[in-house]
Amino acid sequence: MAKKTRNEARLHRHRRVRKKIFGSPDRPRMNVFRSSSQIYVQIIDDYQGYTLASASSIDNELRPEMKGLSNLEQAQKVGQAIAERAKEIGIDQVVFDRGGYKYIGRVKALAEAAREGGLEF
Repeated sequence: MAKKTRNEARLHRHRRVRKKIFGSPDRPRMNVFRSSSQIYVQIIDDYQGYTLASASSIDNELRPEMKGLSNLEQAQKVGQAIAERAKEIGIDQVVFDRGGYKYIGRVKALAEAAREGGLEF
């Protein structure tokens, strides 16, 4: 049997976690995706299948602020931005979906910045 790649293993973990995590209209799911250089986050209502809010390190509004920042600092800015955007549409509680990634580094920085911005999870 061939060994799984890192991404295949991550997707396997993500599917396993997604069996239990489901975003409702009153408490949507906050999903994180990170590539080697960028980080993306979405707030998703799984009942309707809609993305309610999103932010990323390549977002048009955030891109000018990202110059010269480390990946960790970029993740913090994205976390603050998603918290602000969620507040604008009346969301203050979410279910955190770390996307199969370990809760360290950029994923942790984004989550803590979103908590400081007023999101509860």
